[in-house]
Amino acid sequence: CDVFNREPSVNLLDSFVEHWKGITNYYIETTDETRPVKQTDIPWRLKQMLDILVYEEGQQGPEETGPCMEYLLQHKLLETLCTLGKAQYPPGMNHQVLVFFSKILVQIQKPMLHIINVYRPVQKLVRLCGLLGSQTEKEEVHFLFVICTRVKQDPYVLNYILEIEKKKLSKQSSSTLEDTENERGEETVPSSYPAAPSFACTPTQHSPTGSSSVIFPANTGLIHVLVHLSKSQKCRVARKACESLLLLASLPEEEAAECLAESTPLCQLLVERLCELYSQLPAMLDPTEIHSFPQINWSDPFTQDEESQSFPGSEHMKRFFAWLDFLDHLLKEAPKILATKLAKEIHNNWLIGVLQPELLQLSEMGVLVNTALLCCMVRNVQSPALVEELVLFLLGRDTQSELCLDTETHVLRYHLIEHCDHISDEISITTLRLFEELLKKPYRDTLFNLALRNLENRCYVTHTPGGVEDNRHFTDPDHDGENDELEEDPFFTEDEFNSSEEQLLSRSQLTREPRCSGQTQAVEIVNSFLCLVPQEAKTSQHVQGAGYDTYVHDANKQFKECTALTQAWDWSEVLKPTESAISSSDFFEGHFLKILFDRIGRILEQPYELNLQVTSVLSRLALFPHPQLHEYLLDPYISLVPGARSLFSVLIRVIGELMQRIQLIPNFTEKLVHVRRQLMGLDGETGVDHVTLLQGVIVLEEFCKELAAIAFVKLPSIDDSSNWQNTNTA
Repeated sequence: CDVFNREPSVNLLDSFVEHWKGITNYYIETTDETRPVKQTDIPWRLKQMLDILVYEEGQQGPEETGPCMEYLLQHKLLETLCTLGKAQYPPGMNHQVLVFFSKILVQIQKPMLHIINVYRPVQKLVRLCGLLGSQTEKEEVHFLFVICTRVKQDPYVLNYILEIEKKKLSKQSSSTLEDTENERGEETVPSSYPAAPSFACTPTQHSPTGSSSVIFPANTGLIHVLVHLSKSQKCRVARKACESLLLLASLPEEEAAECLAESTPLCQLLVERLCELYSQLPAMLDPTEIHSFPQINWSDPFTQDEESQSFPGSEHMKRFFAWLDFLDHLLKEAPKILATKLAKEIHNNWLIGVLQPELLQLSEMGVLVNTALLCCMVRNVQSPALVEELVLFLLGRDTQSELCLDTETHVLRYHLIEHCDHISDEISITTLRLFEELLKKPYRDTLFNLALRNLENRCYVTHTPGGVEDNRHFTDPDHDGENDELEEDPFFTEDEFNSSEEQLLSRSQLTREPRCSGQTQAVEIVNSFLCLVPQEAKTSQHVQGAGYDTYVHDANKQFKECTALTQAWDWSEVLKPTESAISSSDFFEGHFLKILFDRIGRILEQPYELNLQVTSVLSRLALFPHPQLHEYLLDPYISLVPGARSLFSVLIRVIGELMQRIQLIPNFTEKLVHVRRQLMGLDGETGVDHVTLLQGVIVLEEFCKELAAIAFVKLPSIDDSSNWQNTNTA
């Protein structure tokens, strides 16, 4: 302060008291009750008092309290100011009080919030914030942010701010709490600032023999006010309130996290807001707009391109996804005990209470919109705690192998998988997209639930004496496995099947010795998929830039990402031996793979967009570096048990059907090339017949190239004879 530099002999306490009496005298002498506070000397006197306190602290030692600070505490000046602010006399006084409180908490360095004559008025001023029609939201949220900042610096004061009441405490706990307050917290005029007290607000500190119940404060406590201000129409106010909540939620002390989780309504209020925003979303949102909706950052949800993201309901979507992003960010920052409580609150109150009925409703439009919203949520969520709850909500906890007729173990999971084969193509595409997003999340139980639990015992493989599975059923004429089943298929005539087999065998004329599945060399698997589609049904050679090498580049990048995703999942690198004690007669691939295989089996009859999504999900599954999943989806040479299907066997059936249908369409190849050029935007729309079939053939060809590329990047190089165990290091 300049005045101190000019007059070093000035008595600080006298000056401090003089300024305070100048404020109180105003109320005794003034007669004009309408005069705004800014037209009085009150703001100037408050500033002088603050400057004196700051200067005084700088002159004191770390363990000393100056006479001005003792005067402020002993005479309860903060309490009086809070009362004056509540009365709003003179008009605008509340603004001045909020500014003074904020500055004193920022500029005074020693801990203050544990002192009764500080935290009591702070509590009262908090209760004056967030009122309807408030004109001081900016000052209020800054004041609350300062409080949270002080709590972040000194977490032990949290229990002095939250106003948590306890009832039915044991005698021992009550006396302990009373001693703590008397010795450390209830000082009116401290001779020095006390050491940090321990937390005394959580039920875990009570004696085992005593019972306790925590009563949440009225809707005026710090948590309530911050959540209320987070709804403000003023973006800066809402953002500051969210930042304050993050400061509280990220307190690293376990006691603080437990206090917030168990003794405050923090989790309930945050989830109530989520449910409220979700209920405000229009029922007739456009699914296309939902799928293309960008990720929203909670700190500034309205910085996106307004024109490109302006559609009916876009503002509601921005608010909902901004709040979801905020909760996701909070869950990543919060200690485990608080994150777990909040994630379970989201699961029980929002996912189960609000979202599940919407997903199971009878209205197709309602199912479509809510599934699209759920897909967007899964794509955006990153926190492990929320990802886990989403997976449990959607898929359940079952770990046993699925049974073909078992449909009620988890109702939502069953319905979602059935929706992948829904009569509405839009619902099917959207639900498949949802599962694809789930498979991109770093949560191992997703893949286990959908596929691996049905494949882990390898019951799909024919067991032979000595533990060696015969892998020669495409080269050994005496083999009595899948070829026999395929030859009996009505889509295959003897000549057609032999022709198909000759194409498949053109890759290698060598006689192979029997070996375990999983040791098949890369060249054989790659060529099996590349040669699967007959030459007259291929169009890549007619269009520039449609070669196999593009898929290899993309597959290599995706496989590296997938491997990094699963690195901590502790998967075995070798195939599990088949066990003769396990019956393979009732092998069932699981409802999810069954639906995907059924869809691939109808690839020649389905819309182009649906085929793209089905193949995208299967490609995602094929990328995972799990030996059983790799064998089941990418090894054409496994000897399947009767009645079992693999991805390759399903594709063989599709090729058989295609060979028959090609014969019925004149100029098939020319029409196929034309449709491909149309899809690439090189040719205009014309009235070509059999468009669905032709588009299906194009997707089939590209899918086979994609599978070949995935097999290529996953397995050893063509010149390497190492087995699957070494593939991850190749």
